[in-house]
Amino acid sequence: MDQERENKKKTYQEKNQGSGTYYYYQTPSSTEDFLEDHPEGEKITGKNQGEEPRDQTDTLKNKPTKTSKGKVGFLGVLLGVILGGALVFGGGVYLLPDFIDRAMPDMREESPSISVEEGLDLNIYSAVAEQAMPSVVGITTVTLERDLFFGDLRERPGLGTGVIVDERGYILTNSHVIGDGEVTELMVLLHDGEELPAEVLWNEASLDLAIIKVDEENLPTANLGDSDDLLVGEITIAIGNPMGLDFERTLTQGVVSGLNRSIPTTGGSAEGIDNFIQTDASINPGNSGGPLLNTDAEVIGINTAKLQNGEGLGFAIPINTAKPIIEQFAETGEFQPVYLGVQGLNAEVYQRSWGEELPVDHGFYVAEVNLGSVAEEYDIESGDVIVGVNGQEVRNRGTLIRELYKLTPGDRAIITIVRGEEEIDIEVVF
Repeated sequence: MDQERENKKKTYQEKNQGSGTYYYYQTPSSTEDFLEDHPEGEKITGKNQGEEPRDQTDTLKNKPTKTSKGKVGFLGVLLGVILGGALVFGGGVYLLPDFIDRAMPDMREESPSISVEEGLDLNIYSAVAEQAMPSVVGITTVTLERDLFFGDLRERPGLGTGVIVDERGYILTNSHVIGDGEVTELMVLLHDGEELPAEVLWNEASLDLAIIKVDEENLPTANLGDSDDLLVGEITIAIGNPMGLDFERTLTQGVVSGLNRSIPTTGGSAEGIDNFIQTDASINPGNSGGPLLNTDAEVIGINTAKLQNGEGLGFAIPINTAKPIIEQFAETGEFQPVYLGVQGLNAEVYQRSWGEELPVDHGFYVAEVNLGSVAEEYDIESGDVIVGVNGQEVRNRGTLIRELYKLTPGDRAIITIVRGEEEIDIEVVF
């Protein structure tokens, strides 16, 4: 590394390193505590820089609505917080600090293969590092937080990792890395040491994914793999910036320890993401948003969380969850989700909070149907529980959004609902 890059790196670290803070998410001890922390109508999702706050749940809802009788008061408040998109991790689980890594789909027909000398396993890691590291970036952020004692605002620095998914400057990372969109300053450090400002284009807290962009062309990009093809025991390689830029682009290795994992909160629920890739590749604060790779140097996941009190227990979001978003940005420069037009909450949360038994213990409970929406047009009703989209199981709000994000306006889809004791397939056109 030449002296100029060392100087840039030093300046970058001194300005942005901060305390390298962790983000801890605690589950409220009761619904009343949760509602007190988040008053009615509060939006938890982020905003694009320079714009007014944007509700990230348009895929599901809009106003006006039709509501189940007798539950307006309770659900009106509860929905205001549940549908804000909060991703709650507690009970010894934390999301890693703010460094982003983004993976980009290779627009060519075939990804370049890596050639290694047979019998020399160490060559695999060197070859992956050589191909993948140029697409890995460091991210620093500044967010404003209110002092609990004096009430004044103060700046909080953050760190993360990201991966370039399009040569025109599109970067994939975690939503929590960019403060769920609430950043006041966002900078990206490229592989060559150049530091550039970035803007938030899109984020979804319930999926913990975000797309940011720098104004630069011809950037090195990552190749995307297929996370649906993963098997337990396959080699995994993580690249990121653990504990800060002193250890930028650190490579660690492990295996796929498990698939389709969920991370329970202190309340024992499993709300949020339920299809994590579990790996024992070392993931530390600063790796958040970075790529989890296979031996072909393809991104198979985005490193997101680890167990606070356990070693070798890291979790990554499958890259296939992000592919539809990445592809839309690559093709159109924006992401336009389909609009279903329902408001509600996880079936499990509804039963626990309202004390009413449902015919299923999973899915998305529909409390309100928006007037003029696709849901109203095709007779989805308040009280229905959405349990599937196109044959894929919907266990909660996050999985419903994930499945809807695979669709584009004009697509047909089968929405599976439970109404009373009956399971019904409804064909809709978005």
